Amino acid sequence: MSTRILSTSLLVGPALAELGARFPELRLAAFRSPEWNAALPKAEALVVMLSEPITEADLEAAPRLKAIGTYSVGVNHLPVKACQARGIAVVNTPGVLTDATADIALALLMAVTRRVAEGEALVRSGAWQGWAPDQLLGPALAGKTCGLLGSGPIGQAFARRAQALGMTPFFWDREGRGGDVDFGAGRAPRLPLVDLLSRSAVLSLHCPLTEQTRGMLNRAALEQLPKGAVIINTARGGIMDEDAAIDLLDSGHLGGVGLDVYEGEPRLNPRWLKAPRAVLLPHLGSATVETREAMSRLLCDGLAGALG
Repeated sequence: MSTRILSTSLLVGPALAELGARFPELRLAAFRSPEWNAALPKAEALVVMLSEPITEADLEAAPRLKAIGTYSVGVNHLPVKACQARGIAVVNTPGVLTDATADIALALLMAVTRRVAEGEALVRSGAWQGWAPDQLLGPALAGKTCGLLGSGPIGQAFARRAQALGMTPFFWDREGRGGDVDFGAGRAPRLPLVDLLSRSAVLSLHCPLTEQTRGMLNRAALEQLPKGAVIINTARGGIMDEDAAIDLLDSGHLGGVGLDVYEGEPRLNPRWLKAPRAVLLPHLGSATVETREAMSRLLCDGLAGALG
């Protein structure tokens, strides 16, 4: 009996085609399209993107399913417990996108604090009149503190980058562990969330979206940040109350926000488009050729192992 792999998209590199040649047949179909719905009952493996949530009803409709692969580290869009109960393997892509995601967080931090988007828009507008002493001033980073939500590989990689800029990093993690974090270029303390927020000139999000972290940065939490603090989010949009963050930008309490992820993406809270001092990217965290190819290989190798 041939193994049927149903994917919602092509992946970067040859890994998916190689998987399809090993376990024919491979079918491409847009998520939730009539073609996808028709193929689901025959599928033994699914390949989905992080914006394509799989439900328990999908599992019911796919009795032959052995594995679900997601082209992401996060699995919050998959019914993991239901898959475990059914013996369905869940395959994701941890580890290979650490540096790429930390790099995009750094790019956002520099873009927000040095007002890169505003500067480029000024030049492109034709209205730039030349250098001026007070033109597009932003805060320096050297000597400032950097709080990191999440002490995993990406958080540690960003801590190394922040320290290279002269910042002092410290961590919070959802496991509630104490003690210092060895982040590869020194050690930094883990702090309770309230303490971390109150001390963070820069707050960078690197934790997964779970029941514990969903909405944890609500209005009351965000108000604990020092006036002028900058928030960088390359983790998941659902961790932060976006309307509260925009309100605090409007009031001047926050100095800037850099986002690569959004609640409900690709739908976007329209208030972001008019928010002052906000830099918005279209989820580019892992968007290097090398990283996406490595993700494809890791995902397809995992599916091959699950399919036997």
